[in-house]
Amino acid sequence: MSPSIELSRAEARAYLLTQLALDRRAPASGASVRALLARLRCVQLDPLDPMGTNADLVAMARLSGLRRGEVYAHVYRDGAAFEHFAKERCLLPGAAFPWYRDRMVQTPWWRLTERLKRLPDGVVREVEAEVRERGPITAKALSDRGRVEALDWSGWKGTSKATSMALEVLWTQCRVVVCGRSEGGKLYDVPERALGMPAPEPEAVERALRVHRRGAAGPGKARASETPRSRPGPDDPFARWALIERAEAAGLLARTSGPTWSMLADARTSPLPDALVHEGALVAVRVEGSKRAFLAPAGLRDREVREPDDALRILGPLDPLLWDRALVRELFGFEYVWEVYKPESVRRFAWYVMPLLHRGALVGRLSGRVEGTTLVVDGLWREDAAPLDDVALDAALRAHAEACGCDAVKRPRRARRNP
Repeated sequence: MSPSIELSRAEARAYLLTQLALDRRAPASGASVRALLARLRCVQLDPLDPMGTNADLVAMARLSGLRRGEVYAHVYRDGAAFEHFAKERCLLPGAAFPWYRDRMVQTPWWRLTERLKRLPDGVVREVEAEVRERGPITAKALSDRGRVEALDWSGWKGTSKATSMALEVLWTQCRVVVCGRSEGGKLYDVPERALGMPAPEPEAVERALRVHRRGAAGPGKARASETPRSRPGPDDPFARWALIERAEAAGLLARTSGPTWSMLADARTSPLPDALVHEGALVAVRVEGSKRAFLAPAGLRDREVREPDDALRILGPLDPLLWDRALVRELFGFEYVWEVYKPESVRRFAWYVMPLLHRGALVGRLSGRVEGTTLVVDGLWREDAAPLDDVALDAALRAHAEACGCDAVKRPRRARRNP
């Protein structure tokens, strides 16, 4: 096993900010948005939009002059992006599609088997044929094929429309892809048109469907070798590629379990991480003050590290810098919990709070919303350990207001201390 690289807290902070493109802002353009996605490897998606969705906020923190919603228009152009599971549901570079297509990636909690069990025979193929004939098309615009029993995740209901559920199956198996957004919702098309790449071979689809049907028949009905999940070995091409991509996306990937691993949980406990370190495809890292071991991209010591610029950045709650909240606490002394799913009575701050990054430090947090043509900051909190620069904050809020189509900013005169 190769020896671990030792990083001080300051070295780890500087490396992460540069690795995650938070050291400099580039001018926004279609090319720079697509280049950013390629650099970050994945951008986590979330539909909530108080003053930009998470994808908007991730891009705005790294590109100057980008308007709210433009990230989607830019990334889907010319097959530059598609959506699938990586760190949860993400925007992914179009170049990653063959890896997903050949594996037809799903995750157990997505319950593809349950969807197949609920759908009448033939509906999935019918929907695929309609998308091929009429796409790009929204789910709402597809023909109605009746109702099915909806999935229930602890009170969260999935769709009860047969057509929409079939579309979810097709999307999971890379037989259709999201290729854009419209007022009517996401646009779906076949990958041949959207990405210029073929869909999975029919034989591969049938093989995967047989596996899932056996799984739907009940426990023990399928042989262990045919179950969708298995611990990847060092020679598993998809797992090797995906783990290296995840290390690039995270910058520092803790060897302990956690949401940063997400769809690669099986790979974490397999021989693969150690094999990739031994080969030099990844490096082992220790960080001052942390008891955890980390994986990092190859050539970490040779990568350029730059001092961050003077711009204050508003970070989305699912920004790559915030994926590992324990690491954020260890390196930045910043406690962050996204409180969107917490009852109001137990929240410390607000339902949608965005951290503020300035000159390499997390200096505060705010909650806000767009109200007409005004960007309203409802809550503003400063950190005791780092000063909050009001001039830099006002500049950031003016730029964000413009990006959201607003011509005014309303904010508290003073930031509150953390409760």
